[in-house]
Amino acid sequence: MAKSTWNVDASHSTIGFSVKHMMFSTVRGTFEKFDATVTADPEDLTTAEIDFSIDAASVNTRDEARDNHLRASDFFDVENHPKITFKAIETKKTGEHEYDMTGDLTIRGITKPVTFHVKFEGAGKNPWGAEVAGFSATTTISRKDWGLSWNAALETGGVLVSDQVKIELEIEASKQA
Repeated sequence: MAKSTWNVDASHSTIGFSVKHMMFSTVRGTFEKFDATVTADPEDLTTAEIDFSIDAASVNTRDEARDNHLRASDFFDVENHPKITFKAIETKKTGEHEYDMTGDLTIRGITKPVTFHVKFEGAGKNPWGAEVAGFSATTTISRKDWGLSWNAALETGGVLVSDQVKIELEIEASKQA
């Protein structure tokens, strides 16, 4: 395939995260609203140009009180920082259809480099004739690096929310006509 522009299909894509709660259970969440600009050859992402923009207020952990706390100044501070962004800087092939994509992740106005492990899952034509490609990507970050340091000590030792956050993306994109 040649390098071309792709539209991320939000209805068939997920931006998710998970974090340990009370040091022994896992809480998962997603961001419901996001947009991306992707110019790439899906079979060779080494020259890909990728920009993601996430509506931080669209966080959804299936608990309204927790989601409101995540939107507040203790965490994402969406009033002052409505967007979370990622811009790819460099992509290196690491295996068959696998890559390390390093870029700038901005949360709460703080930009730090992060590397996602990306896998090209395949491509083909959908029933309506459009060329479609699938990708998965994962990384783990320290939330404190982006000023997300709120926590509570537990009576039994440890903390309520772990520092490590796993980010997982499942992306379906359609080739622009």
